[in-house]
Amino acid sequence: MNNVFSDNLKRFRQEKKFTQEQVAEALGVSTHTVSRWECSTTLPDVLMLPKLARLYCVTVDDFFKESSTAYENYAQRLASVFEATHDPEDFFRVDIEFKKLIKDNKLTTLDMWLYGVSHQFMMNYCIEKAFYWFDKVLEIGENEDRFSNHRAKLQRMKLCSQLGKDEENIKTQKENVDKNIGNANEWCMLLAAYMFADRYEEAYEWFVKAISRFPDEWELYIHGGDICKKLKKYDEAFEYWDKAESLGTDFLDGKYSKAQCLEDIGKYEESGKIWQEIAESLINKGYDIEAQMPKQHAKACLEKTTA
Repeated sequence: MNNVFSDNLKRFRQEKKFTQEQVAEALGVSTHTVSRWECSTTLPDVLMLPKLARLYCVTVDDFFKESSTAYENYAQRLASVFEATHDPEDFFRVDIEFKKLIKDNKLTTLDMWLYGVSHQFMMNYCIEKAFYWFDKVLEIGENEDRFSNHRAKLQRMKLCSQLGKDEENIKTQKENVDKNIGNANEWCMLLAAYMFADRYEEAYEWFVKAISRFPDEWELYIHGGDICKKLKKYDEAFEYWDKAESLGTDFLDGKYSKAQCLEDIGKYEESGKIWQEIAESLINKGYDIEAQMPKQHAKACLEKTTA
């Protein structure tokens, strides 16, 4: 094993076109010490191995393999490890190393490609895990936690939409409505499916059908307001958001929609007041971090009214 190790030390050094003197200087040891490592007379201290690995752009394990090669830089070697393992911990190490290259302006086109590939692998991993955990929530069912079940289903649908599966979303949700015609939540999800697909005219038609069947379902009116906003039916949008609030929901969805719409159409004073109300409501519930975004919006609206 020592011969494999020492042979690799010498080979990696030569592949990187380093002299023994350069390696010795980089590691803070004598040239004689480096020579003795490569002759298998002595072995480096175990704490020295990570430094050697980084210098030669390999991993510590590579020193003990009979067939391995030095890479152009350490980031490339870590990218090859992540490609093999798809372990997110390996991605974080890759990310750190490539960011160092970016900071030092040493990123080559090959590095850019590998960095992109690494993100693609990580994206696929994250998508797979997202579906796994959303489905876990849905398996448990809404009787256990209706809020989490609803949000998981909605977020899963949004993810499918981002992956280009809008038609699948709509088809599935139409089937769910047909099977559960008296379940207002399924109607809400159908509206969401149409909105994710940017098919707002059709969403509006289904919304009208939904509120005729469920006139007291607050969430339908939130969706209705959001649909009308996209269709630029602003008066109607505010009517539906106000209706949702009048039905006594504790959720702030309608206020968020109203505040953003008012800001978008330039009614900054009214928008700022609602953003501030949202922030205060969140703070009163102990959600200080969540309150930062509406506070920033409120401040921005105030600045525009006093400009």
